[in-house]
Amino acid sequence: MTISVQPVRGTRDYLPEEVRVRDAIKAIILRSYENNGFSKIETPMIEDIERLDKSDGGENLNMIFRILKRGQKLDLGKEGLTEKDLVDSGLRFDLTLPLSRYYANNRAHLRTPFKVIQIGQVFRAERPQKGRLRQFYQCDIDIIGDPSPEAEIELIHTTAKTLMELGFDDFTVRINDRRILFDMIASAGFQIEDILSVCITFDKLDKIGLDGVKAELLEKGFSADAVQRFIDGAGTDQVLGISAMAEYCTDGEVVGQLSHIIDSIERLSKSKYRIEYDKSLVRGMGYYTGTIFEIVSSKFNSSIAGGGRYDKMIGNMIGEDVPAVGFSIGFERIAEILLSGEGAKFGLDEKRLALLYEKTDDFVSVLEDADSLRAEGFDVCVMVKAKKLGKQLTSLEEEGFNSAVVFGQKGIKNLTKPQEV
Repeated sequence: MTISVQPVRGTRDYLPEEVRVRDAIKAIILRSYENNGFSKIETPMIEDIERLDKSDGGENLNMIFRILKRGQKLDLGKEGLTEKDLVDSGLRFDLTLPLSRYYANNRAHLRTPFKVIQIGQVFRAERPQKGRLRQFYQCDIDIIGDPSPEAEIELIHTTAKTLMELGFDDFTVRINDRRILFDMIASAGFQIEDILSVCITFDKLDKIGLDGVKAELLEKGFSADAVQRFIDGAGTDQVLGISAMAEYCTDGEVVGQLSHIIDSIERLSKSKYRIEYDKSLVRGMGYYTGTIFEIVSSKFNSSIAGGGRYDKMIGNMIGEDVPAVGFSIGFERIAEILLSGEGAKFGLDEKRLALLYEKTDDFVSVLEDADSLRAEGFDVCVMVKAKKLGKQLTSLEEEGFNSAVVFGQKGIKNLTKPQEV
């Protein structure tokens, strides 16, 4: 009898070369974030199930990996078992809820505003597909305690610079404000309690088009008149500037703040990337309260970064609202792009060396020689020299080694140049 060795659906194994590239990407992201004044923290992967369920995480609430109670807490013999009898915790589906809990628990020791980095794995029990895994990394920066639009400007500027350091040069920042979006929906005739449901459908615009959005809203039982008014407004030319949205927004400051963010980023971008107002931008999380944004690249058919303002989440825990806004880089999508084609060599250390030796060589002397090379700054892997040295060197280059040396011989072979072997 054999047991399957395939990873669980929605997860995957990574070969050594892939891990080296992924680690290099994470290192560049972390260095860029820290260079821009953000501080790294860590939070547990496991969260209390009540916090997860009440996080207003949109459709992600249906994708929580729930963890059974342990030991005496788990009584499977109890009649009429409910989920509360079985589950008391779950795996985090993003890094925003854990950060909010972290800040609520540690705020007495943190400066305000708190500029923070989180790089870690999150888990979603969704249907596996290209670009979507059940276990994946997120790379977040957040600013807590700053209600001004300057927080959004700093986050967008820092994220854009980080993407450029990773080699991206053709991307667009799309930005909207949930308050404008909500007012636009309400002005069409929808009830306040129906707005989030409309948003969930409108978020599918790029996949199903306006006709699909209209059909789904009608299927949900909404008034045909309200649906048509909303479709008429949503279908107007996207080229219209943010100022055209003033007629929908009940808070005049919102349009001014969004215009300020757009103008500031246009100045900071130096024309290296673009920012545009997109009234169809929704973002899936229910906890967003104001500005929302994402970055799209021509190198991937979806967004590669996204975020927004969530001014109520911390307040739901401590009874006092604390302004907060965050931006997350889609690490897995970035890694997929950079691991394809020429990206496979991305960010690798040029000091990776293979020390080749004969089985008859004194192994202690081989290791001593390797240590000497390491002291010179090389990352050294010792291995037995193959009979066909040329083929071995080609294989080593494919694995990501930059150079090689045969024990007892002088001179280091550069594997990135043609070899005469």
